[in-house]
Order: sequence, then structure tokens, then C-alpha cells
Amino acid sequence: MENNQTMMQYFEWYLPNDCTLWNKVAEEAKHLNHIGITHIWLPPAYKAAGGKEDVGYGVYDLYDLGEFDQKGSIPTKYGTKEEYLNAIKVLQENHIKVLADIVLNHKMGADETEEVLAVEDDNSNRNVSLTDAKPIKVWTKYTFPTRGDKYSNFHWNWTHFHGVDWDENTGNSAIYKFYGKHWDENVDKENGNFDYLMGADIDLNNFDVITELQTWGKWYVTETGIDGFRLDALKHIRTEFYVNWLKNLREEMDKGLYTVGEYWSADIDTMTQYIEKIDGCMSLFDVPLHYNLYRASISNGEFNMSQIFDGTLVQSNPDKAVTFVDNHDTEIGQPLESWILDWFKPHAYALILLRKEGIPCIFYGDYYGIASQNKKPKKEILDILLNVRENYAYGEQNDYFNDNHLIGFTRVGDDEHPNSGVAVIMTNKLGGSIAMNVGKHLANAVLYDCTRSCSETVQIDNEGNGIFYCKDGSVSVWIKQV
Repeated sequence: MENNQTMMQYFEWYLPNDCTLWNKVAEEAKHLNHIGITHIWLPPAYKAAGGKEDVGYGVYDLYDLGEFDQKGSIPTKYGTKEEYLNAIKVLQENHIKVLADIVLNHKMGADETEEVLAVEDDNSNRNVSLTDAKPIKVWTKYTFPTRGDKYSNFHWNWTHFHGVDWDENTGNSAIYKFYGKHWDENVDKENGNFDYLMGADIDLNNFDVITELQTWGKWYVTETGIDGFRLDALKHIRTEFYVNWLKNLREEMDKGLYTVGEYWSADIDTMTQYIEKIDGCMSLFDVPLHYNLYRASISNGEFNMSQIFDGTLVQSNPDKAVTFVDNHDTEIGQPLESWILDWFKPHAYALILLRKEGIPCIFYGDYYGIASQNKKPKKEILDILLNVRENYAYGEQNDYFNDNHLIGFTRVGDDEHPNSGVAVIMTNKLGGSIAMNVGKHLANAVLYDCTRSCSETVQIDNEGNGIFYCKDGSVSVWIKQV
């Protein structure tokens, strides 16, 4: 992705189950293009176990994009197949590329049960079995009676999975591994082996499964015309699977299929090793940066702001980093809850939107608000920052990270963008000033704070130097007054 590309995650966990999101994003396409959004990450579009009540991660039928009366509804939570395809078309007509959320780790909501031999593994160390093999009843038969064999005649059974977490005979919940099966090795080592996440864990070593998912991938790209993927739950999936899956799809479809993956780890070494193992075939969300931003927001001014980028993907491998502030998993009430406090959201977005490195991803819940959580929209400040990103944030970058609390950076502008160049200063404690250089393009110019936090202006000298200000606990963004 070239410079100043900007992504938006166009959903949040608590959206109402009114089947209207596909229509909404189509209606918003022109506006999204206008504010500089170049890539949209849409939520899972296929039928999940909860039908239209389901956010989409409990995958039932990958081929049902809101077309069949399954799991209590024809549409998904977000709308019908026809509306989904229209949304993609309208977004692309507005020069926005569409990323599809892909979940191939597990399935849920099976149509029938089977009797299977299984061992119970220790939940805290899945390399240790607690019992001998015993018969259990599992939900692993997927026959899709309403869809039938349209698009695919592949029916899933227990041989296509590693294990489950439920025995229908006893009503017990545990980690059950099917007898003769083994958890994949090249996965995250949390809990000894983190192959199993939820539902019926797909066996991505099974030849028939691999063939079917490759066939489905080609069908999906052809059927929808999407431009790329957001891949879910990478730490639970053997490393080689997506390397081959993406390589084959890109070759057969003759499309670049830009891809960003979710490997949820705060450890930069783990993320670096994963990128090496997959030969850099995708970008990753910068989870370590998210946690730095989160800690800064909750530390009551004690976080060392000069270290905000330490141990992050955007610092160590910016070409593979998709930076973000919050997402559907970090929302209040979710398993990965780490919600960045409202006062710090402008700081956080300035740090991902206005710097040179990484591809920033804006969260729907921040832009539009989260009514169910009483979170107000940040549209006003985000529109300001997006405008600066699109029109001013160009050129080389100078960092002024010399204080524990008051930090700043500048972009010196370029010849291609008139009046470009920007100075950013922020603090998580007391306000103050920093002398910074904004480059020759802004020499002798007058700059103002487009966030309207500071009312005064700054006169730049003939060498591009100026003294920039921000108030207590705030961020100020200085651009040319014209």
C-alpha cells in the first residue's frame, strides 16, 4: 500500500441487529472517499450460528452471504447478499478497496451430532491429556439442508476437525481432542498449544479441508469482487496454511489481494518471528502499539510518552504494520477489553494518522460512536486529522521525543502538495512548548492549531523553525494559515 493510504474498520461489536450495515456503508461511500478512506474492512459476511443476531465470528456456512434461510434468517446481521455485493460495488466505484473479514479457524452451529472417541486435554496445557479416549457426542456434521449443494457439495464431519469443547451426552464443557488427532504444532504456545479457540476446531492439515477452503477462496473472490482480506485468529492457525492459501489465490485470481492479519500478541519478538515464518505475505495489526496507547491513557499522566513507540511493530517493521487505536475486541465488555480513554483518543489518532510509518485503521466505534456504551462520536476531531493526513502530512519526519510527557514531531512537506507540512505537539500531563523545525516549504509562514485548542498563531522563521504549544493533557496540530 502506497503512502497515505487509510483504512477504516466499518463495524463495532454492539451494532443493532437490524440488517442495515451494507446499505449504510454504500450510502456513506462518497463521504468516506471524501475524508480520505482508501480501504474498508467489512465484518464477516457469511452466515454464523446465531443468524442475524451474530456478529459473524461463529461461522456456520461460508457460502451463505445472506442468501438462504438458515439459522433463523435469510440476511446476516448486516444485510442480504445482494446488499453486500452492492456495497462492495459502490465502495469500489468511489475508489475504496474492500477487505473481507475471513474466519477459517473454526465452525459453529452444526446441523447434526456424531459419536466420536476423544481425550480431554488440560485447558491450561493442551499438550497434557487428562483422560483416556472415551466416546462423546459432538456437533460436527454440517450438511446445510437449506442451501443444499449450491456452490459446493462439501459436507463437514468430525474427520475435518481436531476437536470441540462440548459433549452433548454429558453436557460437559472441556477441551476435547478427537482420538488419533493432534493439535497443530506451528501455532502460538499459549496454554501449551493455542490451536483450539472455540467451536469445532478446523483441521487445517486435512487434505480435503485444504482443498475445499482453497476452492471457497476462489469462489468468494470471484463472487464478491473483494480486493483483499482481514484474517482472523492467526495465532490459532498453523503458520503454513495462510502462506499457501494466499499464494495460490493471488496466482489463480491474478490479484494482489492486500491482506492484514490479526495476531493478538503484545510481544514484538513474537510478531517479528511470525512475519519471518510467513515470508512477509501479509501485514499485521500493531497490537503492541495499541497496548502502549492504552497504558498511556489509563496511567494518569505517569506513562513515559517518549517511549510510546518502543516495542511496536510500526517502529521495527513499518512496512508490515497496520496501526489502530481500538477495535471490536477491545471494546468494553469484550474478552480483550482495553478501551483507550476518551481524553487520549485525539493523541492516539494523531500518532497513527499524521506520522510517516504504518497504515492507520480508524475504528467505526470511534468515528460514529457506540450508542449502547454511551460513547459519543469522535467524528469532528477525526475529520480534522484525516484532512491533515490527506493534505498536509507529507515529507520527511523529525521527532522531538526528548521529554517524558511533552513530545512532538513534524513533517516537512513536499513539492507535490501545496502548503504541506505539519507540526504536532502533545502532552499527557502539563502543557508547554517545543522548538521544532517544519522545513523549507513552510519557511516564513504563519501556522495555526487546526484542532482549535490553541488560539494563537506561530510565526516560522526563514530556516523553518518555530515554537509550538499545547495545553494540559491535549494535542495540537499546526498547519499553514492560508
